[in-house]
Amino acid sequence: MTISKELLDELLKGCERPEDLLGNNGLMKELKIKLMERMLGAELTAHLGYEDGKEAPPDQVNRRNGSSAKRLKGQDGELPIAVPRDRDGSFEPELVK
Repeated sequence: MTISKELLDELLKGCERPEDLLGNNGLMKELKIKLMERMLGAELTAHLGYEDGKEAPPDQVNRRNGSSAKRLKGQDGELPIAVPRDRDGSFEPELVK
C-alpha cells in the first residue's frame, strides 16, 4: 500500500508542533483509534454478511446494534475505541478480544 503525498499533506494540515503529531491528542493517536474502529466495523460486516448502511439480506435476523466503549492500554497510553455490537451478541472481534 502506498500513501500518497497529497493524503499525507491533508493529514498533516494544522500540525505545527511535535505534540500535534505525537501528543496525547495528536494525529498518530487519532489515526490508531480510527483505523482500529474501521477494522472492527469490517469484522462486523463479515460476521453479518452485509455492509453498514445497506439492507440486510431477508434471511438475516441479526443486525447491527450500536457500539460499546472500550479503553485499550498500550505504549501510547489509553486509547478509547468504539467496538460495534450485533443484536444477538454473537459478534466476537478478532482485533480486540
